[in-house]
Amino acid sequence: MCPLCLGVIVAGATSAGGLAKFAVKLSRKKNNVKESERSSQMSTRTVDNPKIVSRDEWLAARKKLLAREKHLTHERDAIAAERRQLPWVKVEKNYVFDSAGGKKTLADLFDGKSQLIVYHLMFGPEWKEACPSCSFNMDHTDGALVHLAQRDVSFAAVSRAPLSKIEAFKKRLGWKFNWVSSYGSDFNYDYHVSFTPEQLAEGKVEFNFELMEFPSAEAPGISVFYKDKEGNIFHTYSAYGRGTETTMNTYNYLDYVPKGRDEDGLRFTMSWLRHHDRYESGHLADANLPYWPADAARQDHRTNSQD
Repeated sequence: MCPLCLGVIVAGATSAGGLAKFAVKLSRKKNNVKESERSSQMSTRTVDNPKIVSRDEWLAARKKLLAREKHLTHERDAIAAERRQLPWVKVEKNYVFDSAGGKKTLADLFDGKSQLIVYHLMFGPEWKEACPSCSFNMDHTDGALVHLAQRDVSFAAVSRAPLSKIEAFKKRLGWKFNWVSSYGSDFNYDYHVSFTPEQLAEGKVEFNFELMEFPSAEAPGISVFYKDKEGNIFHTYSAYGRGTETTMNTYNYLDYVPKGRDEDGLRFTMSWLRHHDRYESGHLADANLPYWPADAARQDHRTNSQD
């Protein structure tokens, strides 16, 4: 399912968590192009047909692009400022999580800070391992924790998998960030990153602030909370789908290089991802691949029924 994780792809856009109906629709659209037609078409990628120019011509083109990059930067700053001005919702429920240190409330997850970022990490109770795309996101996390702390920010990942599975998987991948289990609580359901069988049976669930078809019982997202001096907790922001993409710096680096993310030829975005200890084997432990589109072709990965 996750090329969902990293989000549901918005129509026609590349990357970040692309499962969902958007990725599936994109896959179907690509598959309608016959192989014979595809092979006869000249590639439009610069890397296949580079335009070689003088240094002066390159500089002129680079400055033209720079103007657009600066506009994007200013627009991003403006959106960030608007995000900080969103109204807040007081959290009334007393959410309790299982952690390595025992039961923890949502207030405990702030760990002495006034701001808390929660990453909704896709790891269902019956799954053998967490979503590869969410795991890709989490690979960017540990190094940022010390810097976030300097800005009065705490971080926690939350999944519905039982704590024993979380701890084992966390140890396997060598992660240090705080990761707790919401199993048995309403937390995931209230923040629209888990769906009951009854909700899925209705055909559409609430995700990314709209009703949509969704292929999995688990979804990725980020939620932000603030705790005031009186101990009141407020929900200030949530992002889903590609809204979580900015936390995956590997994609930012790939956007610099000539081949880019190089996902256009895949059956769905992020299908190339594996847990960082499984790229050589390509192994995914869950035979039913609950984090992938149900009808996506799976010939581009190797998996078996054993860990």
